[in-house]
Amino acid sequence: METLNFCGINNNLFLWVILPLMIFFARIIDQSIGTLRLIFVSKGLKSLAPLLGFFESIIWLIAISQIMQHLNNIACFIGYGMGFAVGNYVGIWLEEKISIGTVVVRIIPRNDNTLLINKLKASNFGFTTVDACGSTGKVKIIFSIIKRKDARHLIELINEYNPHSFYTIEEVKAVNEGVFRSSPKHSFLKFNIGLKKIK
Repeated sequence: METLNFCGINNNLFLWVILPLMIFFARIIDQSIGTLRLIFVSKGLKSLAPLLGFFESIIWLIAISQIMQHLNNIACFIGYGMGFAVGNYVGIWLEEKISIGTVVVRIIPRNDNTLLINKLKASNFGFTTVDACGSTGKVKIIFSIIKRKDARHLIELINEYNPHSFYTIEEVKAVNEGVFRSSPKHSFLKFNIGLKKIK
């Protein structure tokens, strides 16, 4: 005769399938939150991190309590480890989709940069040009501090109007003043907690 638990589910099915899956998804959620929390702290969003940390710790306690109650269940350990691994990936993926923060783009065009500069102006990108000298002679350096969500569009402009340009992209923790493209009203998420207001 089959042994049923309080929900009327076969005990073996619950212990070896349902419970490990519950732990797996709990770990995905808490590790995703943890990954986002660390990324937000690195971007200066320190006011948001404690709230995320609260939910992260509660979910982690629920998962680890089930592990401690079923130390002889290898499936729970596998679910715990897999959830941790997948949670890291999901957290990074979510952060990339949200595209929080500001970056500085440094561009060294290989050819005449007139078309690229005109297109940057037309696209409302703020930038600064500097004369410099490189290993191959005199060059122009274009600096542009932009919202991270606009980085892909800027790279597309570089590749279209000055192919093979050398460019670097780095995170900026905080900014004040500057020229930034207007954000669409339907932006997915807007986070500016902990940063100075960008005018």
